[in-house]
Amino acid sequence: MVEAITDKNFDEKISEGVSLVDFWATWCGPCRMQSPIIEELASEDDGAVNYYTLDVDENQASAQKHKVMSIPTLIVMKDGQAVETLIGLHGKEQLEEIIAKHK
Repeated sequence: MVEAITDKNFDEKISEGVSLVDFWATWCGPCRMQSPIIEELASEDDGAVNYYTLDVDENQASAQKHKVMSIPTLIVMKDGQAVETLIGLHGKEQLEEIIAKHK
């Protein structure tokens, strides 16, 4: 399951374990193409990774904190720390490989 998070609960949600955060916006075409890929990954995951989306228009503080300048931006977080940042649209296989490195 992919959960929408906000500035208010961002730090709490990513504080433990491995998380993939999708920084996106409703008006962004590539973001709308990325979302189903992340949904598919989340549905196939064994629960080892948390999947989140964060709307950058409504949650600018978290986007600024993590220096998100372009969307979609995907950040892999481990125990509250960013360990990998991906900018632009990424395929399922590529995301699986990147996530596997951090599990």
